[in-house]
Amino acid sequence: MKTLIILIHSDLKNSAVNKRWIEELKKFPDKYVIHDLHHLYPDGNIDILMEQRLMESYSNIIFQFPFYWFNCPPLFKKWLDEVLTYGWAYGSKSGYKLAGKKIALGITAGINEADYSASGRYKYTMEQLTAPFELTFDYIKADYKSFFTFYGAEHNATTERIEKSTQEYISFIARL
Repeated sequence: MKTLIILIHSDLKNSAVNKRWIEELKKFPDKYVIHDLHHLYPDGNIDILMEQRLMESYSNIIFQFPFYWFNCPPLFKKWLDEVLTYGWAYGSKSGYKLAGKKIALGITAGINEADYSASGRYKYTMEQLTAPFELTFDYIKADYKSFFTFYGAEHNATTERIEKSTQEYISFIARL
């Protein structure tokens, strides 16, 4: 069974980590399908029905994106607002089309992991900052499987760390 990777990155060609993760995932077309929202919707106009049909056809779904301003990219928020509609994702007898589907996040954070702690520079953990995603996926009865994060993408993304994270990311996805 293939895993759908929904990529939300506005500048993938200049990304070190996200680009490397996608390069590796593309080596296994029998396992992963890459769905690049910025490539498909450069004008931000999302084909809601197509996105819903796509989501319905996969049991494992990863949302992969850079974490900035302590949140997701705007296109991901727009996607959530427009695609997870009443009567389809929740709220009626015919809703909950994503119920039981395994959903996880693949996140790259520019800041180092130590800064994402109660005693760190930003006072909150990544678990706390991603709680709205967990609540959203719980609300629509999906099986939220947490997140995988590469920390320090801005100042600490050595080739060795990126390669190690790529294998760890693939392993994280395989464990869904």
